[in-house]
Amino acid sequence: MSESPDLRVIIIEDQALLAMELELVLGESGCDVVGCAMDQASAFAVADRERPDLALIDINLLDGMTGPRIAQRLVRDYGTAVVFLTANPEQIPEGFAGALGAVSKPFDEQTIRAVVDFARQFIHTRTVGEPPRRFRLAPWLTTPPDEIAPH
Repeated sequence: MSESPDLRVIIIEDQALLAMELELVLGESGCDVVGCAMDQASAFAVADRERPDLALIDINLLDGMTGPRIAQRLVRDYGTAVVFLTANPEQIPEGFAGALGAVSKPFDEQTIRAVVDFARQFIHTRTVGEPPRRFRLAPWLTTPPDEIAPH
């Protein structure tokens, strides 16, 4: 890709092969993957150093169901847009912990590209486009106020 990356992304996923696949797809989608983490402590260390624009976060990590706590802190402290990745959609926290939405595993490359494009539009223009297929939009985005919060 000839253009410079326009999104700084952190991947928070405890399945190493999936994280590597996501890193490749994100790179091809014009993103700069600033780090990968497998647990809460590593996620906060990378986020504190890199201040990502977007985070793809598995809900269930090596240290338990810490994905929602990570999401809340990234949204609150850095205004990071968050997308949950989960094999268990019933574990998505009520209100989505400030996330834009969630993608159920397994997912394909096309879905991830579409989710990144959706997040990119939100990050750059603060508008909510048409949600990609297989993307569960957070309830707080379905009737947003004039100034979309919490971002």
